[in-house]
Amino acid sequence: MENFTHFNEQGHAKMVDITKKEITSRVAVAKTSVLLNETIYEKMTAKTMKKGDVLAVAQVAGVMAAKNTAQWIPMCHPLSLSGVDIQFDWDITEDKHELQITVTVKTKGATGVEMEALTAASATALTIYDMCKAVDKGIVIGASYLIEKSGGKSGDFKREM
Repeated sequence: MENFTHFNEQGHAKMVDITKKEITSRVAVAKTSVLLNETIYEKMTAKTMKKGDVLAVAQVAGVMAAKNTAQWIPMCHPLSLSGVDIQFDWDITEDKHELQITVTVKTKGATGVEMEALTAASATALTIYDMCKAVDKGIVIGASYLIEKSGGKSGDFKREM
């Protein structure tokens, strides 16, 4: 088990020891999407949803989720984040109203922020579902994935689209 950093000598899961890792600037960008019907799109953009400004609430939920990732994901380290930014972009066609959610998380530390970015993207999408489900329970949350990350021992990663 000595080659597996996430297992102890007894073969049980453990939080990785990062005390000897170098402090570097780290950035992760994650993405997800929410497929909505036209009625929800119109209510969201007009800010007439009964529960309030959906994007504003979802953005706050995403930031809170990034800051609390270690409470959700058992082996994640609690991190001091230096920035969380959530961007919303609509992809509209005649048959589709899709909201693209892009989350960028930054820190200066000994471990990366990929999980914080992915958790924030997921919480943002789930909050949108929660705030809009009274209008349509058929909302679809799309795939969530890492777009890119930089910093740390493993180097940079950029998804080829």
